[in-house]
Amino acid sequence: MAACRSPAGDKSLKKLLTAAALALVAAGAAAEPIGEVDTVFKLIGPDHKIVVDAYDDPKVGGVTCYVSRAKTGGIKGAVGLAEDKAEASIACRQTGPITFAKPLAAQEEVLTERISLVFKKLRVVRMVDRRRNTLVYLTYSDRVIEGSPQNSVTAVPVDRGTPIPVR
Repeated sequence: MAACRSPAGDKSLKKLLTAAALALVAAGAAAEPIGEVDTVFKLIGPDHKIVVDAYDDPKVGGVTCYVSRAKTGGIKGAVGLAEDKAEASIACRQTGPITFAKPLAAQEEVLTERISLVFKKLRVVRMVDRRRNTLVYLTYSDRVIEGSPQNSVTAVPVDRGTPIPVR
């Protein structure tokens, strides 16, 4: 039996979903896929690959971080049950004029993304190096029980004429 839907209800739902997606993008929560390369051929399901995504810092205008990480394919990867490897690399760059809407915390998590069904997360933390007027970004993964020591760090120097406001 087919469900009855009104055109007005569909339009309202579409508006709500569009607004939610725009809010996520505005908050810097959404990854923008940049590219990917296959690393292992899988006969059934998608290949294992390395993906590169761009994330704009939600509190620092003009800074974009590019994160590369392994993505597990195969049948488990296709249905979302695969656990991706705890290996990632990060490069953050100035992509426009650097601006600050409000003071930053000295250290703050900028991004959290699940890389397994339940237990593992990829994290990006921003730290402020006040002495050098530089933003430092660290990526690592953690698990509920045990994290990984594998990490990657990058830095974005900010012009001395634009001091980084820290709360």
